[in-house]
Amino acid sequence: MSRSRLVANVVAVAAAIVTLFPIYWMVLSALKPKGEIQSLHVRPWTTAPTLENFQRVLGGENFGRYFLNSLGVALTVVVLSGVVAFLAAVAVTRFRFRFRTTVLIMFLVAQMVPVEALTIPLFFLVRDIGGAVPAVGLNTLGSLVMVHLAFSLPFGIWMMRGFVAAVPEALEEAATIDGASRSVVLWRILFPLVAPGLVATGIFSFIAAWNDFIFAKTFIISAKDQQTLPAALLVFFKPDENDWGGIMAASTLMTVPVLIFFVLVQRRLVAGLGGAVKD
Repeated sequence: MSRSRLVANVVAVAAAIVTLFPIYWMVLSALKPKGEIQSLHVRPWTTAPTLENFQRVLGGENFGRYFLNSLGVALTVVVLSGVVAFLAAVAVTRFRFRFRTTVLIMFLVAQMVPVEALTIPLFFLVRDIGGAVPAVGLNTLGSLVMVHLAFSLPFGIWMMRGFVAAVPEALEEAATIDGASRSVVLWRILFPLVAPGLVATGIFSFIAAWNDFIFAKTFIISAKDQQTLPAALLVFFKPDENDWGGIMAASTLMTVPVLIFFVLVQRRLVAGLGGAVKD
């Protein structure tokens, strides 16, 4: 093995350890009894693993409801952002219209604005929209879907633009000559070819919506049955003493669906990220 290859392997292993250690410590803390968590003698292992913290979290009030709320919001955002990003990418790639470049630049600029800077303006916007459309007003899951959709679309459109541009226009022209309509060309020819890009876009949209805390805490004010998992973690933060075992157990349960989802689609994700740079 060459020296450069050895150095690269060492760096890769070190990066993997640094990345995985917080996850290991989270799971370890979730399995530790209360006495070990609060002990001043910190050890990277436990001699008495217990599932008490997980039982307390799963037996808590409305945990299943919060889980379904988070899952519903995340999956809805994935589907809507994928379809809208695909259609928008086709529009900015296949059609020439005025201010097309300006629109693309605006999508890019939208990604540069910090989420924290937009939270308060979005709160008033959602409040006003809710007066006309209650389904997307405050204290509804629709408000979370709408806001996450707005934030995921700029990235999704830029990602899908590379995939659409990589598909030869000759395929669409040949299908049109054979009598295929615009909708047939769009959904039966172009859509399957850019599927890896949709997977990559969907993963990022899913993770952002699933892990969201700021929007969930801002827009879901008093409706406890509409809360999502990240906001529900506040139950374990208490004025006198935080329940760190419960916090770590709930965080572990929140991480499992994301890891499973990522493992199932990792091959398509790699293909999607590779195709996104084509032009």
